Amino acid sequence: MLLFALLFAMISACGGLRFSQVAPGIGNFHPEKICLFPVNAGAYTGVGNIANNLIADAVCEQGCFSSVISPWSMTKLMQNNDNLKHTVTGYLAKLKNVNFSDPDMSRYIGKTCDIDAFLVVDVDFWNYTTQGDDKLAKVGFSMDLIEAQTGEIMWKAKHYDTESYRWFKPDLTDLAEEVAEEMISHMPH
Repeated sequence: MLLFALLFAMISACGGLRFSQVAPGIGNFHPEKICLFPVNAGAYTGVGNIANNLIADAVCEQGCFSSVISPWSMTKLMQNNDNLKHTVTGYLAKLKNVNFSDPDMSRYIGKTCDIDAFLVVDVDFWNYTTQGDDKLAKVGFSMDLIEAQTGEIMWKAKHYDTESYRWFKPDLTDLAEEVAEEMISHMPH
């Protein structure tokens, strides 16, 4: 019996995200309309549009939301509304620099875009690297799902995956698609 319990514990520990945290009250959080902010690629220039596609596809494939504002639509909204652009830029700066989700800015974004929640995504890894003698392809994201009305971060997650190779480098986009789909499948809705 102890062997079965140990085996079950080992199997259930496999899979899942490397980090995932939900806010208290997540059971009462059921957003219908979501906005995907443009992905922050950081130091990995040139991958923002690819990551935007992957995240948007993964969210839309889930089919959990009645309305999804894509990163491109959000960019257009910000281009046409200077106040929205200023608010989103200020909100993201506060979130990144002091880890503060400003409820007033969040509420304004939600009201202006007519959304219940928004998803903020950062690229953590998108590269080929070595670990000891192993050559690795490595892709990872961080995601924050924010309730627009309150500014509360309802879900935070970080996940990455690696694929080892010897001679031929794996396609980082394929690996990123797997990571994005895995993360979105764990996102509360």
